[in-house]
Amino acid sequence: MTIFESIILGTIEGFTEFLPISSTGHLIVASEFLGIDQSEATKAYQVIIQFAAILAVVFNYKDKFTLKKIDLWKKVFLAFIPIGIVGFIFASKIKMLFSVEVVAIMFIVGGVIFLIVEKFFIPNEAILIDDVEQVTLKQSLFIGFAQIFALIPGTSRAGATIIGALLVGLSRKASAEFSFLLAFPVMCAVSVYDLLKHYHEFSGENLVTLAVGFVVSFFVAFLTIKLFLVFLERFTFVAFGIYRIIFGVLLLVLL
Repeated sequence: MTIFESIILGTIEGFTEFLPISSTGHLIVASEFLGIDQSEATKAYQVIIQFAAILAVVFNYKDKFTLKKIDLWKKVFLAFIPIGIVGFIFASKIKMLFSVEVVAIMFIVGGVIFLIVEKFFIPNEAILIDDVEQVTLKQSLFIGFAQIFALIPGTSRAGATIIGALLVGLSRKASAEFSFLLAFPVMCAVSVYDLLKHYHEFSGENLVTLAVGFVVSFFVAFLTIKLFLVFLERFTFVAFGIYRIIFGVLLLVLL
């Protein structure tokens, strides 16, 4: 992988990881377009840029990463359990789904779901939960089960959790923030697992490429989180639903 390709993929990861448009799907498509083989070195690189995105959450929400917020993290880790169990049991079968065709279809399906939810299922704004610390254990568990769908490439982890959160009464802002925090245990688990598998790829010849991808992914993710919350103060998720449908259709046409 070249430095240029590292910058491109790092930017894509940082920008898409916390938006409901599937970072995995975009990385699969971008890798196909750039002609990057899914080698062990490439998988190691993806671990690094995912870890950078995790750090972006920590730096954006430093006040949440304290012992005073233990009740919040109980809810976050409860939401993590469903995908942790299903992902561990069916890891090998899930990897068989990684293809541009599956990504395209799930982009369209996810886009349609976003449009439906925004039109029919958003309750009165006055009764929505706007603070992630007010989320109940029951709501957390529901969001956790919704996140299981993110195991299908192109679905989007952020998208699945945000939809689940909207359906149980969280505001758009709180849905996004709970999704950000839930990314921490999910991506930590994935990163540690992949690091153990691909640690031998972190050799001298790959270090520069890995470092560039890490830095780019971190800063792009950090800014994206802030800008996404500003966006949600004025707009809905409709734009993301439309984007997903258009992007999915274009992929199917190009294929």
